[in-house]
Amino acid sequence: MRYGVVASFGSVEQVLDMAVAAEEAGWDGFFTWDGISVGAMDTYDPWTLLGAAAVSTTRIRLGAMVFALARRHPWKVAREAITVDHLSGGRLVMPVGLGAVDDGAFSRVSGAPTERRTRAELLDDSLAILDLAWRGEPFSYTGTHHRVEDLVFRPTPVQRPRVPVWVVGAWPSRRSMDRALRWDGVLPQPMGGPGDPVTPQMVADIRALAAERRADGGAGFDVVVEGVLREGDAAAASRVRELADAGATWWVESRWEGEEARPENLLARIRRGPPEP
Repeated sequence: MRYGVVASFGSVEQVLDMAVAAEEAGWDGFFTWDGISVGAMDTYDPWTLLGAAAVSTTRIRLGAMVFALARRHPWKVAREAITVDHLSGGRLVMPVGLGAVDDGAFSRVSGAPTERRTRAELLDDSLAILDLAWRGEPFSYTGTHHRVEDLVFRPTPVQRPRVPVWVVGAWPSRRSMDRALRWDGVLPQPMGGPGDPVTPQMVADIRALAAERRADGGAGFDVVVEGVLREGDAAAASRVRELADAGATWWVESRWEGEEARPENLLARIRRGPPEP
């Protein structure tokens, strides 16, 4: 199990302090987040923050939870990802998803797609274009919503064959999981009620599906779980161990509410290091 942390709140200076502290304290991953507006919350461009974090660190994995590709031009994302991948020496990972309709980006911006099917189609188009762009050869593509002709992106990413992509997968939706299994990892999202947790059985079932459906037998496939593991919470620690035993490869600490999400408290928690295995 690897451990990451999300810088959910803070100024740009505080977020960069968190990135450096996360690396120094032994975390495996540091993540910002992708949003346009969330109430009165300070919101910054994730690519700019990741570029700054890339040149401020040397080891830790970097990404954002999660890039909503349906609201971004994939050819621009391809170039941004290549740039951060080179700045970091090959440490970028890209968690991606449809984007939540209620996060201020889709429901409050003119022309933004809100229908789930449309966002799924845009996500598929974007992923196909990213994959082709990162190969470094001339390509054309005609999808449901995007068409490109005779483009070539160079340099290629440091990471080969591409920057790793983790896809949000609605469990147990076969279509959603099939999309995730084509890439490098999944962030499982239960289709039950809001806030339903990812269970060890769910992780085990995803692992079995990856072993069945992927050419590598699932060996190169990450299962990434987000949540809050409070220090001294024996029950939560036991659950994380059970998730790891079932085949989860990442736990990403994501704190969004209350005093523990204040920037100074986030930084203090990060400095104490990742949870004990």
